Amino acid sequence: MAWYDEAIFYHIYPLGLTGAPAQNGYGEPVHRLNTLIPWIDHIKEIGCNALYIGPLFESVGHGYETTDYRKLDSRLGTNEDLVNFVKKCHEKGIKVVLDGVFNHTGRDFFAFQDVKKHRENSRYTGWYLNINFYGNNEYNDGFSYENWGGYNLLAKLNQRNPEVKDYICDIIRYWVSEFDIDGIRLDAADVLDFEYMQAMRHVANEVKEDFWLMGEVIHGDYTRWVNSGTLHAVTNYTLHKAFYSGHNDHNYFEIAHTVKRLYDMAGGNILGLRLYNFVDNHDVERIYTKLNNKAHMIPVHILLYTLPGVPSLYYGSEFGIEGRKEKSSDASLRPALSLDDYKNAINENVITKVIAALGKVRQDVKALSYGGYRELSLTTRQYAFSRKLENENVIIAVNNDDNDAWFNLPAEGINEYVGVLSGEKLKTENGSLNLCIRANYGDIFLPLDSTANEYVPISYTEVEKEIKKEEAKKEETKLPEHVRPGVAYEEMTIEELQLSIINKMSMNGPVTDEMRRTVMENVYHDSLVNWVKSFR
Repeated sequence: MAWYDEAIFYHIYPLGLTGAPAQNGYGEPVHRLNTLIPWIDHIKEIGCNALYIGPLFESVGHGYETTDYRKLDSRLGTNEDLVNFVKKCHEKGIKVVLDGVFNHTGRDFFAFQDVKKHRENSRYTGWYLNINFYGNNEYNDGFSYENWGGYNLLAKLNQRNPEVKDYICDIIRYWVSEFDIDGIRLDAADVLDFEYMQAMRHVANEVKEDFWLMGEVIHGDYTRWVNSGTLHAVTNYTLHKAFYSGHNDHNYFEIAHTVKRLYDMAGGNILGLRLYNFVDNHDVERIYTKLNNKAHMIPVHILLYTLPGVPSLYYGSEFGIEGRKEKSSDASLRPALSLDDYKNAINENVITKVIAALGKVRQDVKALSYGGYRELSLTTRQYAFSRKLENENVIIAVNNDDNDAWFNLPAEGINEYVGVLSGEKLKTENGSLNLCIRANYGDIFLPLDSTANEYVPISYTEVEKEIKKEEAKKEETKLPEHVRPGVAYEEMTIEELQLSIINKMSMNGPVTDEMRRTVMENVYHDSLVNWVKSFR
């Protein structure tokens, strides 16, 4: 089997994590990529064995408006820095996948600049779609062109142009020969021309054994993209939505039925349709922010690591950080983090501890990568299934209810199981396994043998502490008794106004630490009055 069949990905948005400036001044390289080297050990420690990192190459701003495909973004460093970074990942047994932004370029890309300079006489007019020299745009180019997503900052490539196709294929070869990468995630793959992707697949087969092509696809019949001639895998946005809404709505039917639909799409073959599973990424709000009940972080991640597909963890979410889209900006989804602030997280943060345990069991137990899927029990609040490979049978059970739940599940001829998280040893009776899953929790049950004893149980008391901590935060957002009912905002004190604003915010969704801090730092009475009145 290929390495990606057993991959557990860690996902980094490097311009954000390193705190790079939002705009590229094209100045001397700043070696920010080197600051991510300590993260390699962290990635390894929490059980990940693959890294998806990008975008990395020279660009104007957020990284997807490429200026030069052959040069590391100067805000991150030099090509030598990237060579060294990939080498250090490989030394730790971590595969590296980069972002391939091949649907469009930035306006500073050499071909676009040539069109600007030479207009109709440019040899690169055919590299872009629908150039109209009788048109114009907000940049006053004196011509118009097809863009991506309505942004003229992103000029759409003509993927049917043989020169464009050859150029991009040569870029893939260059990335492999220069940086020794192991795969590419194709940005906006759902709008890429299929012949264009087939040409990339041909190169992928040529450059390195098991070189991986994964595409960003939102919806549709995933088998259109995932096949022997196009891509190896696509992003599983369908399951991503079910992960959070299935918990917020107490509706495990949504998750189970989504899995069944995808499994049927794969013809009942786990490896017939490789999907890249995730609960959040650089384009969507953090899972910790999305979940109404923060205790559901654990059952959500149990499902991420055990359902069919390749699991991916977005940097920082293993610590339970928040992040929401604000004023159409993705900045809070892509924050700068210092690893020193989380150096004890694997011992002190129950979310990090559970995710590390899940990473270990995912690597150890091949049934979670290759095993068949069978639904065992399903209600709106409880869900159990098995992953079986030959004689290895793994039972997974989750509970999104505020009360403990009992399951009676088929034991598949195995006499004794042990829970990876609970450490609980259970003997089967009459061919069944009777087990209790604590409130807002879950567990993975392995057949009891010598290897199953290697897992260190995680006390449910730690989980309860996390739940109580979040409940305390919610209490903080409620109006205290000294906020006088019926008093006009103009007559309230600054403290009353601040707490009133936080309370209003909580009615619209989770209140992050950053949001709370922003409110408390505002000590101007008139400003607070206007702010609290702005809520509907």
